[in-house]
Amino acid sequence: MTPSQRPDPPSARIDPRRPPEPYLSFWRERHLCTLTTLRPDGTPHVVPVGVTYDPEAGVARVLARKTSRKVAHILAAADGGGAAGARVAVCQFAGRRWATLEGRATIRTEPAAIEEAELRYEERYERRPSPNPDRVLIEIKVTRALGKAGGTPGA
Repeated sequence: MTPSQRPDPPSARIDPRRPPEPYLSFWRERHLCTLTTLRPDGTPHVVPVGVTYDPEAGVARVLARKTSRKVAHILAAADGGGAAGARVAVCQFAGRRWATLEGRATIRTEPAAIEEAELRYEERYERRPSPNPDRVLIEIKVTRALGKAGGTPGA
C-alpha cells in the first residue's frame, strides 16, 4: 500500500496546556483561521479571523470590532446565563494539517488586554493591527484541542 492509499489516522486529542511541539509550532505559523460562534437560533456563524494561542495561560485570542456579529453572538450567550462565556471554536488548516481549539469566549475591553493581544497578533502575523478605537478582545479559555499537525499522535 502506498502512502497516498493509506487511510488517514484518527485526529488526536491534545492537552491544550501542554501541546506537543509540532502542534504548537503550527499555531505559530502564519495562517488564516476561522472562528465559529453560535447564533441565538443555535446555527453556526463561521468567519475568518487571526488567532493567537497561549497554552501556558490556556487562552486563544481574537481581535474584533465591538459591533461585529461574532461579538454580538458571544455577548448574547453570556446574557442568556452563560456566565462562563459562549461556546466557540477556532480552527486553522494547511494541506493535511489542521488544528482546532474549543472553549468558552468572553469579551474583554481593558486596554492592557487588547494591547497584549495586538502584540501577540503582530508576532504571529508579522504586522501590527491598524489602530481601531472600536477594538475588543475575544478571549477564549481553551478547554479542548484537537488536530493533525505533523508529529502529533494521530498525525
